[in-house]
Amino acid sequence: MILVTGGAGFIGSNLVERLLADGEDVVIFDNFSSGRRAFIEDLSEEGPSRVRVVEGDLLDTRAIEHLFEEFEIDFVYHLAANPEVRIGVDDPGVHLEQNVITTYNLLEGMRRHSIREIAFTSTSTVYGEAALIPTPEEYGPLIPISTYGASKLASEALITSYTHTFDMRAWIFRFANVVGKRGTHGVIFDFIRKLRANPRELEILGDGRQEKSYMLVDDCIDGMLFAIRKARDPVNIFNLGSKDTINVTRIAEIVVEQMDLKNVTFRYTGGARGWKGDVPRMMLAIDAIRNLGWEPRFSSEESVRAATRYLLGSE
Repeated sequence: MILVTGGAGFIGSNLVERLLADGEDVVIFDNFSSGRRAFIEDLSEEGPSRVRVVEGDLLDTRAIEHLFEEFEIDFVYHLAANPEVRIGVDDPGVHLEQNVITTYNLLEGMRRHSIREIAFTSTSTVYGEAALIPTPEEYGPLIPISTYGASKLASEALITSYTHTFDMRAWIFRFANVVGKRGTHGVIFDFIRKLRANPRELEILGDGRQEKSYMLVDDCIDGMLFAIRKARDPVNIFNLGSKDTINVTRIAEIVVEQMDLKNVTFRYTGGARGWKGDVPRMMLAIDAIRNLGWEPRFSSEESVRAATRYLLGSE
C-alpha cells in the first residue's frame, strides 16, 4: 500500500488520482490545512479497499505511529508541506514546523516500522539565485533566499542522511512552478482572484519581468512516476520542469485573454522581485531525467494556458 502525505492538496490529489488509475492502493494522510476534501471526494468513490483517508498532522507523532500500525505501507510519497513561500517573511517558524519537523517525524516513523522507500517533493528554490541557468542538480553551493527554500533543503538533507544511515532509498524532485488542475495558490490563482474583484486593473507584483519555468501538473506526475521506475540508486535527485520559461507579464496577458476581458490596465508594484524571497529568474536543467528517456509534453506557456482554463472551470 502507498502512503501519500498531503494527498488532499493540489499535487497530492493529482498524484493519488494517477496511482489509483494505475491500480495502486493508497492511504491519504492530510490535516486539511491547505488540502481540500472536495479534491478527494470523487477519489474516495473507488471504495475503502482502494483508498483510505486519514485526517492527521505530521506534527503529531502518535498519529504517525497509529498510521503505520494500522496500514502495511510499502512506499511513501511525502508531499505534505506549507506551500506558501511569502508567508515566511512574516512567520518564518511556519516553514520550520510544517516542512522540516514534519519530515523528521515522518522519517522516524518510517525507520521504526522498517519502511524503506520515500519520494519527496522539493523545489527549485533550494538553488536560491543560481548563477548558472538552466540550473543542473549538481549546482552548488545551494543558498536559498527564502525560509521555504531553506526548509525544503533541510528536508532533503534529513532524507539523504536517513537513506545512508538506515538503508533506505529516496527520490527527491526539485520542481519548477507546478500549475494546473486543483491549483490553490500561485501567480495564476492570484491574477484570477484579483481580476474577478476588479476586471479593469490588475496589480502585478514586481516589474513583470520575472521569468521562470512552469510545468503542468500532469507532466509533474508523469515525471515523478517515470523516475521512480527507472532510477534505483540509494539517493536519486531530479529537476522537473519545462524546457523553457515565461515572464509574469505574459502570464497576466494569458489570464486576461482566457477571462475574455478587454482594456485591462497592468499596475506594477516595481522592483525585480515580486516579494522578499522571490527569485526573479529560474529555469531548471532537466537533462538528468531526459537522459533516462522522459520528456515534458507541455511548454511553460502551454502549461499556464491549460492551468488558467482549469481554474476558470472551462475544462
